[in-house]
Amino acid sequence: MITVTDALAIPEEELAERFILAGGPGGQNVNKVATAVELRFDARRSPSLPPRVAARLLALASHLASNDGVIVIKASRFRTRERNRADARERLAALARAAAEPPPPPRRPTRPTRASRIRRLDAKTRRSRIKAGRGRPSADD
Repeated sequence: MITVTDALAIPEEELAERFILAGGPGGQNVNKVATAVELRFDARRSPSLPPRVAARLLALASHLASNDGVIVIKASRFRTRERNRADARERLAALARAAAEPPPPPRRPTRPTRASRIRRLDAKTRRSRIKAGRGRPSADD
């Protein structure tokens, strides 16, 4: 069981693991032992996730999800099967934790106050006068 929050957990029955050959360091062992883990979780059909959390999870993990809502996490960072397995589960839990948080409220656009608009225009006018005074003197000066 993967604990996401106090009220939310993903049971083992909903996870499918497959061990595959990993690349990277490990010498001959890499070619002989399947230490990388491919963890599959069907977020769209999961009874343990509320529909809103499942939708947010699929949006967050869109680069890991297939068209039918299955999230595939590949873990091959470590040399042992157990550590890769724990890594894949922790990555899934982190994604689910992020999806379980409610989204922030939408930003309400604000407008500048009247006083700030006047200050901005006054500053522009002052700056304009300073720059105008830098020019070559005209013939009548």
